[in-house]
Amino acid sequence: MICLAYQIIRWTRPRAGIGLNRLNYDLHCHSSISDGVLSPALLVQRAAEKGVDVLALTDHDDVGGLGEAAQAAAAVGIGFVNGVEISVTWSGVTLHVVGLNIDAGNAMLQAGLADIQLGRRERAERIGLELGKHGIPGAFDGALRHAANPRMIGRTHFARFLIEQGVCKDVRSVFKKYLVRGRPGYVTHEWTALENAVAWIRAAGGQAVLAHPGRYDLKGKATRRLLGEFRELGGEGVEVVTGSHTPDQHALFAELANLYGLTASRGSDFHAPGEYGRELGGGPELPVKCTPIWHNWRLTSARRTRAASKTVPN
Repeated sequence: MICLAYQIIRWTRPRAGIGLNRLNYDLHCHSSISDGVLSPALLVQRAAEKGVDVLALTDHDDVGGLGEAAQAAAAVGIGFVNGVEISVTWSGVTLHVVGLNIDAGNAMLQAGLADIQLGRRERAERIGLELGKHGIPGAFDGALRHAANPRMIGRTHFARFLIEQGVCKDVRSVFKKYLVRGRPGYVTHEWTALENAVAWIRAAGGQAVLAHPGRYDLKGKATRRLLGEFRELGGEGVEVVTGSHTPDQHALFAELANLYGLTASRGSDFHAPGEYGRELGGGPELPVKCTPIWHNWRLTSARRTRAASKTVPN
């Protein structure tokens, strides 16, 4: 079911006294609809247990879990934001762009995601063939067993299969040994263009956020060129605090966000309990010099009540 209503909505001007920055925002996580292991409802339940106040579900290239997640969020009393994480190729590098506060039923967004999903399946079949050439037969079928949503089979599902087979001990080591550029199971793939991803998000009424910029194999000048182009296309934010960023990167991307007129976002990039990345709601608060992506969002009355009772920043 597609969720078309939000518990968090955009607001046109700042308002004193609501306490938006005293809430724990996690605006990047994944469910079993993409490469997470928890269903959307169980993911939301875990987020509430971990102290998250406002959650965005941002599955890779699929919005099919938003309705279930929104219902679960209403049941446990946390704020919910419709989200998605779109796969992009920019200057030969794979990037991810998060969309927040999207209308999940927007026709332009739906059509774009459908095209990406077709490409995902084809890429997965090629990964399976490459791993077979290197002594790991049955990898595609094995990865497919780990994918609750067969439209969204990805590298993390292959990683879980290889762990199951005893090839590697954890997801991080599988990626390092088999699934990144130059390794046996890596295949090149052309995702959608950056301008397409931003346009789809904007057409759906959302805010485009560059996800985990510290993960990309880009030098300083290329990173700055990316941020400048992203802003010109209508991008609004950059993830400053996320599961793969170091403290030095928190400071760096806070500075770059300000330099390029971008707001700052915060998210765990949670996939599964005990797997790589942070726990839901984990990580430091945004650096004080940042303008949070949520600075002009409006809380429902239920969230204002909880905000007033919070004592921990972010």
